[in-house]
Amino acid sequence: MSKESTPSKGSVEQEEKLQAEAGKDKQDDCQEQAKEQEVVKDALADRIGELDKENTDLKEQLLRKQADFENFRKRLIREKEDSIKYANSNLLLDLVNVMDDFERAIKSSEESRDFESFHSGVEMIEKQLVSLLERKYGLKRFESEGEPFDPEKHEAIAMQDSSDHETMVVLEDFQKGYQLHDRVLRHSKVKVANPVEKVEDTPQSEPKKAKAE
Repeated sequence: MSKESTPSKGSVEQEEKLQAEAGKDKQDDCQEQAKEQEVVKDALADRIGELDKENTDLKEQLLRKQADFENFRKRLIREKEDSIKYANSNLLLDLVNVMDDFERAIKSSEESRDFESFHSGVEMIEKQLVSLLERKYGLKRFESEGEPFDPEKHEAIAMQDSSDHETMVVLEDFQKGYQLHDRVLRHSKVKVANPVEKVEDTPQSEPKKAKAE
């Protein structure tokens, strides 16, 4: 039988060297992986910090927007209330001027005691007021007497049978109606003719003469 061969010293040293180099490479790989993980970890930490800051900024912006919107809403409500509260300022100012005219007319009548002059002054003020309301505000007073009855404009509070009319016609205007632009603001209160057939007068027949006995 032949003797078993034993590895030479050189081959052992070479194998140990290869194992040492392999271990070093593995250690280097582990260190490299650790460095890469550290870089990734630092990058993630930086990104998380950026996202946290961005989230905080967005929350602050949202709170500011909510506060601005709430202030805007309150301002709109206040402006709406003011517009309703003072909507008639121009009209009232014009009416105040008319009241001044009435005050001057009354004062003048107290001094002169002239009824005709007072009546003329009041009539003139009334015409000016009607013209003012129509010219500046579109408020027009309409006449109804003699007009065909229109339930959209007239409110019949009295009826009178009439054989002189074929349709319902306003006979008398108790209270004037007013129209604001193209809309009736107040119906006029009127008396209306109710058409009835005219009864013809028939001549009475002469009484029969009594027969002579």
